[in-house]
Amino acid sequence: MKIISWNVNGIRSAEEKGLFDIMKGSDADCWCLQETKAQETVLKRHFKEFSPYRVCFADAKRKGYSGVAVYTKREPDKIEKMNIEEFDDEGRALFLTFGKRVLISAYFPNSQEGGKRLGYKLRFCEAMEQKLNELTAAGLEVILCGDYNIAPFPIDLKNPKANEGNPGYLPEERAWMKRFLDAGYTDCFRFFYPEKTDAYTWWSYRFQARSKNIGWRIDFFCVNPVLKEKLKSCEILSDITGSDHCPIMLEVAD
Repeated sequence: MKIISWNVNGIRSAEEKGLFDIMKGSDADCWCLQETKAQETVLKRHFKEFSPYRVCFADAKRKGYSGVAVYTKREPDKIEKMNIEEFDDEGRALFLTFGKRVLISAYFPNSQEGGKRLGYKLRFCEAMEQKLNELTAAGLEVILCGDYNIAPFPIDLKNPKANEGNPGYLPEERAWMKRFLDAGYTDCFRFFYPEKTDAYTWWSYRFQARSKNIGWRIDFFCVNPVLKEKLKSCEILSDITGSDHCPIMLEVAD
């Protein structure tokens, strides 16, 4: 199974920059998109009928905000949201079940300047972890991909000292993710590249950050213990443009 995850920073904007051509040129079974910024009802037909994929959306109630989507070649047995109102109202996650495997596309909240939404962010993190624990306890394989909006360790951003106290690198966010990984979930990229530096998935639009590779690694694939032994590869597709994030790719054995 090959999965690509990408925060597209607006699905309509990404489509104008070649999103569907990129998808057509791939052999991915699933594309998990975050920050779609468009409600399904306002999207043109080709966004919703894109062969050979079928698509499902989780939209935010607020127009032009948040939202996730999954384009899949494989027919899921079940499609669900988080079933927690404060997160479903912002279109934060989709859960697709394929037999004994659950694929989750998630757009974690930004804690914002001064930690304005840190409480909301941590509630989401804890609720998501609880969902994963329940799925794991039920004997299911779990893949959680998306924009976590957290750079957990100094190796995951270019200038860690300068960013202490900034959203995405707050102590509380990093502490949650360390606990999450210590609980047995695997950061797939670090599984294959434990010491790789200058490997980022997001760059500011300012100061030519991308051309200088002044970035953050805040987009992840994480899997539960039962799936760890089936990991085949995980890559950052930094050559693909069209957003302030780049896609990430996971290959896992069936």
